[in-house]
Parts: sequence; structure tokens; C-alpha cells
Amino acid sequence: MKVIHIATAFPRSEQDVITPWLVELIRRQREAGLDASVLTSAYRGLGDQTVSGIPVHRFRYAPKPAETLTHDETVPDLIERHPTRLALVPPYLIAGMRAARNLGKGRPDVAHVHWPMPHALLGASMRSGSGGRTALVSSFYAAELNWTRRRLPWLKGFLSWCVRTSDATTAISGPTAELVRSRGGDPVVIPFGAALDPADETQGSAAEPGATDERVPLSRGPGEPLEILFVGRLVERKGVEYLVRAVAELRRTRPAHLTVVGEGQWEPRIREAVRECEGEEWVSFTGRVPAADLRALYAGADVFVLPAVVDRKGDTEGLGVVLLEALRFGRPVVASAVGGIPDIVEDGRTGWLVPPGDVKALAGALERVAADPEAARKTAARGRAVTLERFSWDIILTGLTACYRNAIDVRRRAG
Repeated sequence: MKVIHIATAFPRSEQDVITPWLVELIRRQREAGLDASVLTSAYRGLGDQTVSGIPVHRFRYAPKPAETLTHDETVPDLIERHPTRLALVPPYLIAGMRAARNLGKGRPDVAHVHWPMPHALLGASMRSGSGGRTALVSSFYAAELNWTRRRLPWLKGFLSWCVRTSDATTAISGPTAELVRSRGGDPVVIPFGAALDPADETQGSAAEPGATDERVPLSRGPGEPLEILFVGRLVERKGVEYLVRAVAELRRTRPAHLTVVGEGQWEPRIREAVRECEGEEWVSFTGRVPAADLRALYAGADVFVLPAVVDRKGDTEGLGVVLLEALRFGRPVVASAVGGIPDIVEDGRTGWLVPPGDVKALAGALERVAADPEAARKTAARGRAVTLERFSWDIILTGLTACYRNAIDVRRRAG
């Protein structure tokens, strides 16, 4: 089966950390025998290449210095900060549709469109280039749905077209599936798995640190701080400034240290919260880190936190893949009850959920983890078991391949 994934952005090198879950998905598809590749945009003139063994087709849409609409941050965030970049969207879509149509002449079996709003246009062009033979599968991640619903209601008709023109649709979580159904779709819920496992599979390691309950959480001696970890893009919807204030609240009763892993345009706001809380000595910013260092950070944390909120565009977490990573490492997790996060975290059973933006509730959940290590250990062990049962890559690949086959059957009947 020949599958071409259509995405806004894709890693520019082996060291590029964007969309790691998509890299892992396609890598595993290729290992399973699918002829999977990617169509995505260029970045400052970057052309076709192979990344992590995956063929990447890139389309040029502007002069080399101007090709910065994608990759560094999400397109809505970039346009919000730099409205003039909106002028790049029409040439981006025109160039992408032309490239998709040309690739369609090779008659791929499936065009798998990620973020169909607006990439369904590229998927439809690829199908047209194949003479109508290529099936179109569209995967929704909530961001485009929420953005359209709250900020661009005049595009709801186009969003409905994106759903209707697809031969099959998927949603990353239950809440996202409900949004797709509201536009007339019948999506299959197919999440993504952890992009980072405790075992470094590239080194052939069979050991999996964190697999046993005994390491959950780490034991701390008297006076040692509770090690709290956040991993993700530093953007508004991650809510990291609320976590900083919650840790400051927690530190009134016990020592704690927060490590923030990631980069993004919201970092100045987060650092401002650190200054307000006088937290320079107990908050560490690492920026982006290599996979080996990230494994060590997960393994060394007592608790992982995803304090997500709904941002000004109406966007929030579609799923929360970093929670899957933390649970695979056997870490207790605390997160906001928002978006697709409850698909992963069941409050009191596989982790702890708090209202988004509620500093006191977040501090209280961290206190519960610290005060009862045995309960935290059992909760993390259950969470890890759930991720292996419901979010394993074998299950995801099986479900997605079945979705592809159903879409191909729909396309054949339509043709």
C-alpha cells in the first residue's frame, strides 16, 4: 500500500524535534511494509530529502528567505504575531496543491491529510491527479476545529467540505470526534502513541527502565525537593505559568523543583511568572534537549504535569502525547481536565485531573503525589498499563491500516 502523508511541517533533520509522533508513526508504517512518504512545505529553500529513513517531498512557495510560514511555530500563532505573514497563505496553498497533484500522478493508494483545515485542498488535488483513484483520509487534531469554531466561524462551510470530501476521517480523541461529527463526519478515534520510550530501540536495548512499579515515584530523602517535570512547546495553551505559581504554592509546605523542557513564544510570559514568584532558584529551563537527555529527565522526575488551558484562539490539548511518554516511564501524572486529556488520564485511577488554570487545585494535586508515594506508585502503574493497552503503536497501526482499507473501498465504489 502506497501512502503519502500531507502535513504542514516535518523535521528538517534527524535532530529536529517537531512532530516526533508523526515521524514515529511513519517510521513504523514503513517497517510494517507500507510505502509511506511525506508531502510538506519547504523551509528557507529546503528541498526534497530523507529524514529518519522517510522520503520527504517539499514544495517551494516563496523566495528562500520568506519561506518561514511553517516549522518554527504553528501557523495561527505566527500570523497572530505577524499579520503580514497571512500573505504567504495563498501561494502556500497554490504551490501545495500543484505538488500534490503531481504526486497524485503516481497513483498512491491513500493521501493521509493531517490538519485538513486547509490541507484537504491538497488531498483533493492529489486525488484529482490520480484520476480519482487515491483515497483521502483526513485526521483532525482539535486545533483547527476549535480555531474555526471560535475565531473563524465564516469558514465553517469550508470545514464541512473538508469532512465531506474525505473518504474516511479520524480524530485524535473523543472530544475531537464530537467536533467532527458536528460538521457531518463519522470519524474513527485513532490517537497517537508515545514518540519516546524508556528503551532506546535504535540501540537495540531490550531493557525498559521504569517498567517495574518499584521506580514509581523516586524516593526522596528528608529535605530533598520533589522533582516536577513539564515537556512541551512553550505556548499559551500549555498553561505553564499556572504550574509555576502552583509550585510556588506547594513550596510553602515542602521543597520542590520544576524543570521546564521546550521552547516557544510564550517563554517570556513564563519567565515573568517565575520572577513574580521569586522562583529563579527552583525553576530550570532546558530548552529543547536530545532524546537521551529527555529520557533521563523523565526517569528522574517524581511527577509529570501538563497544566493545559484553553487559549485565546479557543485551542487546547487535542490529546496530550507527552502524558503517554511520562506514563510509559512510570511517572505519576497531573493534568488539566480539558480537551482530549481525559482520554488518557482518569482522575484518581491513572493520574490526577484538575480544572484548567486553577493554581490551588494544581498545587493540591502535587501535594497528594508528594504526601502519599505509595498511592502515586499504584496510580502510575495503572496509568502505564492503560497506555500499553490502549495507546500501543501496534493497536494504532492496526486501526489506521483498517481505516485506509475502508477508505480505499469507499473510493473504488465512488469511482
